[in-house]
Amino acid sequence: MATVAELRRAYRKGLRTPAEVMSALLREAESHAAWNVWITPPSWEAIEPYLEALRPEEMERKPLWGIPFAVKDNIDVAGMPTTAACPAFAYEPGAHAAVVDRLVQAGAIPVGKTNLDQFATGLIGTRSPYGEVANALRPEWVSGGSSSGSAVAVALGVVPFALGTDTAGSGRVPAALNGIVGYKPRVGGWPNEGVVPACRTLDCVSVFTRSVADAALVQQIIAPAPAAASAPERAVVPRSLDAWFGTQAAEFRKAWTAAVARLQEAGVPVVEMDLPELDEASAMLYDGPWIAERWASLGAFVEAHRDAVLPVTRAILESGRDRLASDLFRAQHRLVDLRRSVTEKLRGAVLLMPTVGGTWTREEARQDPFGTNRALGAYTHHANLLHFAGLSLPAGTAGGSPFGISLYVPGDREAELLLAAKWWGDLDDDVAETWSEGQLLAVCGLHMRGMPLNDELVQLGAEFVGVARTAPLYRLYLLDTDPVKPGLVRTGDGAEVEIELWRLPKRAWSAFLARVRHPLALGQVRLSDGRDVMGFVCEAGAPRREDITLYGGFRAWRDSGGVLSP
Repeated sequence: MATVAELRRAYRKGLRTPAEVMSALLREAESHAAWNVWITPPSWEAIEPYLEALRPEEMERKPLWGIPFAVKDNIDVAGMPTTAACPAFAYEPGAHAAVVDRLVQAGAIPVGKTNLDQFATGLIGTRSPYGEVANALRPEWVSGGSSSGSAVAVALGVVPFALGTDTAGSGRVPAALNGIVGYKPRVGGWPNEGVVPACRTLDCVSVFTRSVADAALVQQIIAPAPAAASAPERAVVPRSLDAWFGTQAAEFRKAWTAAVARLQEAGVPVVEMDLPELDEASAMLYDGPWIAERWASLGAFVEAHRDAVLPVTRAILESGRDRLASDLFRAQHRLVDLRRSVTEKLRGAVLLMPTVGGTWTREEARQDPFGTNRALGAYTHHANLLHFAGLSLPAGTAGGSPFGISLYVPGDREAELLLAAKWWGDLDDDVAETWSEGQLLAVCGLHMRGMPLNDELVQLGAEFVGVARTAPLYRLYLLDTDPVKPGLVRTGDGAEVEIELWRLPKRAWSAFLARVRHPLALGQVRLSDGRDVMGFVCEAGAPRREDITLYGGFRAWRDSGGVLSP
């Protein structure tokens, strides 16, 4: 399977069709059945409705048009059961999870649900009644978890990208062990609606891809944000890294040394620093009170269905049953101090670490399920507690196994990760130009998809990012124009208004500004998530016909019977 960028180019040139890609995908998935990737495997019956909904004229408007993706089976996909790798827990969701819906709206096609460590509890990939997920490159070795099936689906080339989740490292460990890219946004950066919780306050939906450019594209579709103004100035590495394990420990340590040297040869300053905050935060995840949050989410089910839960999973969850609330508050207060300290140390820098310090055979994991699992998380457990965003990148091999390094920044600087990834030279220039060097534009009327002026944006190279809503600060009026246009007015008694976000390349802004006519202007629009973006606003004193705020947006007004031409 090609990358997203390569598939899009093939579609544009007429070299492949989505139906051809899906047929190849089905054959590829079947040929790798022994890897135990799927819980709900791809099928033509599930895929065909999405293919039928594709419209050729929307290819340039939808950045993931016809692109297949896989979904970890603790994330809802309408029409497919959600099991969390526990058959007794299974249910039929009535709607897509929020992240899945945003991808589908961008043209992507969910093809199946992937295997995982039961209830997303584990980093090892062997804790599932649907079978152990084998490593993509060395099947006798662990694949990493809990998002094992999603990572292996990408590594085997069945799909170009797949969704996972990440609480303790589940979006990074399997990426490293299978030689692919794993991106974990900041805590709260992507919506968790429709995701079975593991540790609700720490859970992140994540993505596995075959290139950093594809990860950047998915990030911008799910949670569009301005590009970083500049890359980090230097890389910080912990002075003490001693979690090397397994029979290939020496090879992993050697691969780490080579990765740091490669960065230095590229001219990036590398600074060693004492970072005790990482180990202290890591210890809180399973030894501290956060394990009680897993029990709060799943304890009632475990108590009612003890025999349906794997013994190793049950033991981990039950360890959180008797934690004290006072322990939680003490840990939360301490975390505030740790976050403040490490954020200051990383000012202007990216944290660089190995993703994992070794690996295990699947037999070794069976013999010691707790010890092997904990070792795999030694370099990842800290991230969500410290509110880091993280990116795991392939960085060569170690004793025949893939080796990965991870970049971390405090969550409010997550866009810098994609610029720091350029140190490894992995970012596709075509995609980077479109998605990193453009600027978001909010449109609320005739420039939206399917509206009369939308072609102006498309012809200028704009890419549709997604549907969003304003902060509850605006009212939407019909203006006295022909055709009818809406005007967004900031008031003291406003409401949320639906808008569309488009990314307009820098080179196109001057041409676009020349087309803006009275009574509309471009100004700052506040979104419901607190961001400010450029967008259409109404000039003061413009003649108004009707307040249509109650419809929630211009498209809803039109769909209710509103006529564009009077």
